[in-house]
Amino acid sequence: MSETIRPEKRQALLDRMRQLGVKEEDLNETFIVGGGPGGQKINKANTCVRLRHEPSGLDVKVQHSRSREMNRFFARRLLCEKLEALRKKATSEACAEAARIRRQKKRRTRRQKIRIQRDKALRSELKQTRRTIRDPEQD
Repeated sequence: MSETIRPEKRQALLDRMRQLGVKEEDLNETFIVGGGPGGQKINKANTCVRLRHEPSGLDVKVQHSRSREMNRFFARRLLCEKLEALRKKATSEACAEAARIRRQKKRRTRRQKIRIQRDKALRSELKQTRRTIRDPEQD
């Protein structure tokens, strides 16, 4: 059985890499001797692909197939997925931080201020009832 990558999939991956700003010259690709099930072929051939994206520092290691070419494709696809996840996380954290600051700076309404004062008064009364009563004669 010949494992090949269809041209449409290869082109889709190249387009995705271009959108993410991943260039081939930024990738450091090494081939490692594989392991695991697959017999002598997998244990002797350098089919495992390790791909490192230098600008982001992301590292991917793939050995899904006995074919080096398929593993190269899968490694690039996995790298793109990791980069997208990293960027989405960064944008969502930035949005959350901006919303938190916005809430902090927002002025309180009169009703909120009255409620806060009432809660403080209730808390103070509760603490007064918990205080130990000291006998002035013992001092």
